[in-house]
Amino acid sequence: MATSVMHYLGFGKDAPVTKEPAKDTPIRALPASWYTSPEMYELERRAIFSRRWLFITHSMRVKNTGDWLRYEIAGYDFIITRDRQGNINAFHNVCRHRAYPVIENEGSGNSKIISCRYHGWSYGLNGKLAKAPGYQELDGFDKDKNNLFKIHVKVDVNGFIWVNLDAKETPEVSWEEHFRDVDKQERYKAYDFENYDLDHSYELEGHYNWKILADNFNECYHCPTTHADIPAFLNLESFDSDTKDGHIQHHCESTPEQMAKGLYTASTYYFPMSAMVVSPHFIMIQKFLPKSQNSSQMAYEIYRNRNSSDEDFNLISDMYARVMGEDKVLCNNAQKNLDRGVFTNGQLHPKYEKAPLFFQSTVRDVVTEHFEREKKEGREIWPAKAKVPCDAEVSDKDEAICASLACGAQKEVLAW
Repeated sequence: MATSVMHYLGFGKDAPVTKEPAKDTPIRALPASWYTSPEMYELERRAIFSRRWLFITHSMRVKNTGDWLRYEIAGYDFIITRDRQGNINAFHNVCRHRAYPVIENEGSGNSKIISCRYHGWSYGLNGKLAKAPGYQELDGFDKDKNNLFKIHVKVDVNGFIWVNLDAKETPEVSWEEHFRDVDKQERYKAYDFENYDLDHSYELEGHYNWKILADNFNECYHCPTTHADIPAFLNLESFDSDTKDGHIQHHCESTPEQMAKGLYTASTYYFPMSAMVVSPHFIMIQKFLPKSQNSSQMAYEIYRNRNSSDEDFNLISDMYARVMGEDKVLCNNAQKNLDRGVFTNGQLHPKYEKAPLFFQSTVRDVVTEHFEREKKEGREIWPAKAKVPCDAEVSDKDEAICASLACGAQKEVLAW
């Protein structure tokens, strides 16, 4: 891609905030195959979801020692918990013995120790192996080499939790590279995040690729024809988006009526799969959770300002719930047509759809870079996969045999 186009689309950590598009001609979107191919989905799991920082939730959801939350994103099952020292940790939900889940329940809970029901291996809240029945008598068994697989965690200045699944001691992609000061936005000064409590959460399942959800959220070209509620809290005439690094800040100039009702919002999209809308009475976190190339789950966390009345909170909460439901109908119908194999890729408006253009260009950039790395090395690269211990030569040989046979889908992916 030419350098000028890359800068227009917001590539590069030094790219400036884009206020206005540099061109006035339509731009081709990603091809339909990127929304329907199982091989592309697997490549995205490796290139994006196991390398980039993911915006997840607020730390108030794990207030107490032993509180835990379980998530599954793009096939990666992990837990977030608070230990006895007050630290927030994250681990893959995988017992080191036989790969059984250490937590089987969905959602959230509290436990002073994490135990695997399969053979009774137990772990502390810091992920360290505490008990392995029968193994204490074996020569050469090292408990410290059998702790849970740790996931990198960052808690930003507003208390929101981010994770990075990269198995390296230091993630290859730093949080600052794509999100520096995103938690210190000037418009956030109008809100005290300590005043909000989780009110409820809900999920919507759908037959759509996760990128359709991101495309849909990041533009409002469709709003006038689809969402009757939008004019109540969004001044469409002034709607615009600023794109930079790994996030998109949506904004508009609220009308006096909207200001009086507390319907003004600060909306931010965090690549690849999260968004947050903040308002005086309400916060909505939504996550686009991929399940396959054409199925996803939308997960919503709705927070309420404890000083807001029922009327004020429900006004905006109910409107957003209706809009989210309407959006899913659009996404379902678009995916159905993509799956039919007729559509290729359309043209996006450089102004009204510059945010999805930025998102798609970021996807293209990240995926292409990883694809070229795999092509050069002649193998799949899974950043989330822990390195085999130095005393496990037999595992290296086992892996080499499978690679030579192109186990599973690898044969197709590596057939360059």
